[in-house]
Amino acid sequence: MPEHNPHLESMAAWARQLSEKYYSRMFTVFTLRGNVRDLVPVSEGSGTSFVPLSRFLTENLFGGRSLVLSYDRGGGISFSRPEMQADFASALSGYDNFHGTGYSTGLPRNPDGVLNILDSYLRVRLLENKSIALIIDFAETIAPAGDVAGLSSEDRNAIVILKRWAQNPAFLRADVTICLIAENLTELNRSIVQSPGVASIEIPLPDQQERLSFVQHQLAATPLPAGSDVSAEVLAKLSAGLQRIQIQGVIAHSVENQKILTLKSLMERKKELIEAEAGGLLEFIQSRFDLSMVAGHGPAKTKLKNAAAALRSGNTDVLPMGYIICGPVGTGKTFLATCFAGEVGTPTVILKNFRSMWQGVTEGNLEKVLTLLKAMNPIVVIVDEADAQLGDRSSSGDSGVSNRVFAQIAQFMGNTEHRGKVVWFLLTCRPDLIPVDLKRQGRAEEHIVLFYPDTEEEC
Repeated sequence: MPEHNPHLESMAAWARQLSEKYYSRMFTVFTLRGNVRDLVPVSEGSGTSFVPLSRFLTENLFGGRSLVLSYDRGGGISFSRPEMQADFASALSGYDNFHGTGYSTGLPRNPDGVLNILDSYLRVRLLENKSIALIIDFAETIAPAGDVAGLSSEDRNAIVILKRWAQNPAFLRADVTICLIAENLTELNRSIVQSPGVASIEIPLPDQQERLSFVQHQLAATPLPAGSDVSAEVLAKLSAGLQRIQIQGVIAHSVENQKILTLKSLMERKKELIEAEAGGLLEFIQSRFDLSMVAGHGPAKTKLKNAAAALRSGNTDVLPMGYIICGPVGTGKTFLATCFAGEVGTPTVILKNFRSMWQGVTEGNLEKVLTLLKAMNPIVVIVDEADAQLGDRSSSGDSGVSNRVFAQIAQFMGNTEHRGKVVWFLLTCRPDLIPVDLKRQGRAEEHIVLFYPDTEEEC
C-alpha cells in the first residue's frame, strides 16, 4: 500500500494533484508537461530553496521510495543513491545469466531495449514489495507523436511497453510511479496521452505571488546594484510569463556585470526572453500611441475607450473576450489595435505564423504560445489575417491539423477565466471566412467595421 508523503502539504499544487491521483489507485503513469525546465520551490526547516524538477522528483516527492531511477535517451539510467545503482547492477547480472546477454558491461543504445530491461527489473523488485519511482525525461524522444504506421520499430516497441505499464494491474496494486516528462503534450504519442491509465499533470509558469517569493529569495542573497529602480514587487509583477530560472538570469546579469536594473532594461530583457522562448512565434510591439492618435472611426474609438477604462479600473466582467476588426486594406486595423494597447498600457504581442510542415509541430507551437499568453496576463494579442491564420473546423487535406488547431484556439478563447486578461484582436479583410464558432458570443464577440474616410473631417 503506498505511503503518504508527510511533506506533501508544503509542496506545489501540481505535486499535490499528482499525489492525489496516485493515491486514488487509478494511475501509475503520469505525464508532466509545461514548465518542466524550471526551478521548483522546496520548503525546508530554515526556509525555501529552489531546485531543478529532476532533483525535486528524486529527492523530495519520491525521496522515501526504495528505488528511484531516472532515464533519458542521451544520459541513460541514473540513480538517486549509490545503493540503488548497486542493486540494479546485481539484478542486471542475473538478467545476463538467464538470457545470455552482456548488458552488465553496457546497456543497449535503443530505448526499447532499455525499457525491456527496466520492465524485467521492475517486475522482480515488485515481488519483493519494493516501492519504486521511474522518471523518464525527454519522453517525446522515446514515444514521439505520429501515426504508428510511420514510426520505427523501436519507437513502436517503446510505446507498447509504456502502454502496458499504464494498464498493468500489478503496478496499480503496488507502490510504483512512472513519470514521463515532456514540455508539450502534443509531442508525445497520442495513444499514450489518451490512454485511460495515464494522467496528465500540467506544471504552470509561476504566478505573481510565486515570482515575488522567488525574487525576494534571490535579492536576499544577491542584491541588485545601487541605483536600480526596480523593487522586488515591481520585478515580480513585470516578469509575468518568465520562468524562475529566467528571472534568476536577469538578476545575475545585472549583479555580475554591475549594471543597474531599470524598468526599461527589464522590459527589453523580458521581450528578448519571451520571444526566444516562443521561438519567434510571438512578437512584442511597443505602442507609443493611444486612441487619441486615431483619425476618424469615432464609434470604434468610443467603444474601445470604454473597454480600456473598464480594464484599467479592474471591471473585467463587462469586457468582451475578443474583437474582430474588419475592413478593406489600409483602413488602419492594426494601428487601431496597437493604439488600444497604448491606451490601456498593457503588453501587446502579434501572433506570428505558428504552422509547420512537420507532423505534430504545429500543435506543439500553439500549445507553447497559449501557455505563455496565459502566464503573461493582462495582454493584448493581435492576429493579423486571422481568416488564414486560425484555420477552420471543416478544413481537410492536412491530416486534421487545422481541425485540432482550431479546437485549441476556440477552447482557449472561450475560457471565461481569461476575460479581461487575454484580449484578442482578430484582424481581417474577409470576416466571412472566419468560422462562426469564433465570432459568436463568448469568443470574439465584439465586431468593429472600419471604412475608408468619406468626409473631410475623417481625412
